[in-house]
Amino acid sequence: MLTTVAILKRVDPTRRRNVFVRGFVAVGTTRPARFVSRHVLWKLDVILLRITGGRWSTTFPIRTAVLETTGAKTGALRRNAVIYFHDGVDVVLVASHAGYPRHPAWYHNLRALPEVTLGGVAMRASVVTDEAERDRLWPLADNVLPAYAKYRRQAADSGRTIPLVKLAGDR
Repeated sequence: MLTTVAILKRVDPTRRRNVFVRGFVAVGTTRPARFVSRHVLWKLDVILLRITGGRWSTTFPIRTAVLETTGAKTGALRRNAVIYFHDGVDVVLVASHAGYPRHPAWYHNLRALPEVTLGGVAMRASVVTDEAERDRLWPLADNVLPAYAKYRRQAADSGRTIPLVKLAGDR
C-alpha cells in the first residue's frame, strides 16, 4: 500500500517563472491538453506524487501536492493533486478546475469538512471571501500559474467565480 509522505515544499509566488515553465503552461492550457489533463493526468498525479514522496507529477515544473479531503456526502477519503503556493505561513489553493463551469469536487468537500491534509500536513481550510484579500492573492496565483487568468475568464463566461482557499496548519 502506498502512503503519503509529509513533504510540502515551499512555493514562493513572487519568484519569476522561467521560459520553460511559461512554455509548459502555454502548451498545457490548450483545449486538447486540458482534456487529457482532466481525464487522465489529474488522476495519475495522485499516484505519481504518492510513489515519489511528493517530488514528481505530470506538472513537474509547477509544484503540486496531494490534497486529502473527506467526502461531504460519503465520508470517504478523497485524494486530489492540486497546485499550491505559500502566503506567509498559510498555503493557498485555487479552485480553478481549469476554468470549467463547475467547482472541483475537492472544493465542495473542504467547504463541508474543512479539516484536510496537504502533502501529509494536517491543515484547516477556509475560503477567502474578502475582496481586498482576493485582489491581493490573484497576482500571486497568476505568477505561479499564468493560466489562472485565462481560467478566470472562462469560468466567468459560465457565471462562476473561481474560489481561493487558504489552508492553515496546526489544526
